[in-house]
Amino acid sequence: QQTVLFGLAAEEQSAIAKFMSTLVGYVWNWPLIILCVGAGLTFTILTKGVQFRAFGHAIDVIRGKYDHPDDHGEISHFKALTSALSATLGLGNIAGVAVAITAGGPGAVFWMWVIGFLGMSVKFVECTLSMKYRHEFADGHVGGGPMYTIERGLGKGWSWMAILFAVLVTAASFGGGNMFQTNQSTALMEYSFGVDPQITGGVIAGLVAVVIIGGIKRIGTVTSLLVPVMVVAYMGGALLVIFMNAGKIPETFGLIFSNAFSAEPLVGGTLGVVITQGVRRATFSNEAGLGSAAIAHAAAKTKQPVREGIVASLGPFIDTVVVCTITALLIIITGQYDLSGTEGMSSTLQGSVVTARAFDSTIDGFGTYFLPFAVLMFSISTVISWSYYGEKGVEYLARRLAGDGAIKGAVTLYRGLFCVAAYIGAVRGLDVVLNFSDAMLGLQAVPNLIACFMLLPVILKITKTYFKSLEAGEFKVYK
Repeated sequence: QQTVLFGLAAEEQSAIAKFMSTLVGYVWNWPLIILCVGAGLTFTILTKGVQFRAFGHAIDVIRGKYDHPDDHGEISHFKALTSALSATLGLGNIAGVAVAITAGGPGAVFWMWVIGFLGMSVKFVECTLSMKYRHEFADGHVGGGPMYTIERGLGKGWSWMAILFAVLVTAASFGGGNMFQTNQSTALMEYSFGVDPQITGGVIAGLVAVVIIGGIKRIGTVTSLLVPVMVVAYMGGALLVIFMNAGKIPETFGLIFSNAFSAEPLVGGTLGVVITQGVRRATFSNEAGLGSAAIAHAAAKTKQPVREGIVASLGPFIDTVVVCTITALLIIITGQYDLSGTEGMSSTLQGSVVTARAFDSTIDGFGTYFLPFAVLMFSISTVISWSYYGEKGVEYLARRLAGDGAIKGAVTLYRGLFCVAAYIGAVRGLDVVLNFSDAMLGLQAVPNLIACFMLLPVILKITKTYFKSLEAGEFKVYK
């Protein structure tokens, strides 16, 4: 049964759907890959590998060593990180990795690692800039992200690009950050347990509404509790299976490295497929270069932009190098590449089934019962954080187009529509909407990375100054 959209005939719907699908294919392919990888290489070299040399310092910052009680902001460094991680730790870590391996073979994992490490420098740059150019409102709350970086860092002549980013992130919040997550998680619950999508969708929409009404402070509180529990529970189950197959670990890593540079046909084909799958899935998962995480990190309590950028750089490491790797090892070590019995499913649902089978191959029934709930929790956390990203896009547009007085009404309307979209996404598929939103998500990288490249001199200057002060012991220690 076809979904009626805006009164369009079936043929028109089909044409639009085909165009949107093609657009997503182009956006999430080599152009975006080259842009993000190029940015990662450039930023890593010019910052002298800041993501590696500041790794230990990032841990100190997260545990509150330098937290000044009077610093402006809304949430702690740790809550800012978990809020950003909440958005990235989702279906990509479970289903996306499985899709990459079934399509590109074990070698795709190597390229996911490459993007994970390079993405750390991109997160550092975009989040440092977001913190430096964030806007403080009269009531004390803050607004940050690429739209403010562009407006305040590049000047009024670039306002059109700031508005463009705000539109893109708002549109993306409804699809990849909302309807896609609820649709796939409810589909897996229905597939595994026969739960009516309307029930699952209603529960998700209700939970999301309760959390997002409280703004970033409540989101930060919820994600600071939810994210560690999710990661530990999921990784604990996966590591148990991996250690039960410990004898295959050397062989598994051998497959990853040997197939990473092999042009021999693998599960999915040529070397180009291997690289594309790894890079694309890692970029989609950790969002480095897309600018979304910069919105969450801008809410952190600090006067030091570089300090929050260093914390943000941990995001791709945790998301891609740690969590995605655990999923990859689970699938490869158990040899679960088979897609039989998943015909007609979406690629994401196929990926979830493959991951569940990997669990079940060692612990019978564990994946069947555990994974759907893990996917549901990861999806809910993603939806919660993406609501904040879209809300900040709406807030920026309302302020620019109608003044501060229009912000409250616009945000309230957005929150209501966002919760409705969560339910709609759960109960029926709207491929046109989802593809449009995914295209918007990918296109966010263009204005964001243009700003990052143009403001690199600023980044290099304040980074050098920060580390000189750190080495000289000029920062007061509180814990």
